[in-house]
Amino acid sequence: QVQLVESGGGLVQAGGSLRLSCAASGRTFSPYAMGWFRQAPGKEREFVAIIRWISGYTYYADFVKGRFTISRDNAKNTVYLQMNSLKPEDTAVYYCAASRSGLNNKDFNSWGQGTQVTVSS
Repeated sequence: QVQLVESGGGLVQAGGSLRLSCAASGRTFSPYAMGWFRQAPGKEREFVAIIRWISGYTYYADFVKGRFTISRDNAKNTVYLQMNSLKPEDTAVYYCAASRSGLNNKDFNSWGQGTQVTVSS
């Protein structure tokens, strides 16, 4: 099964930037889409951004549109999340996930362990 490892999280001040990376490994890696999700304490896990692996078509949650950018490097089997203008409410554990078939929640069945992003006031 595919393994996903996130990196790039940390502590930043409001208005700052971070770039998250998610590296995939396995016998073969050919997802339909890759995505970033996040979960803050006391909240449900929520969709942040998705990118279709072949076409590069992207989808964003309203609360990050204009601030975050998802991208991928197919040759490196890596997906990125560039986060700019960070707000304290962006504080959460960010997870990378892979889908082999679609864009629904159930389709993302491979998950990384997460990386903590903390934005201070």
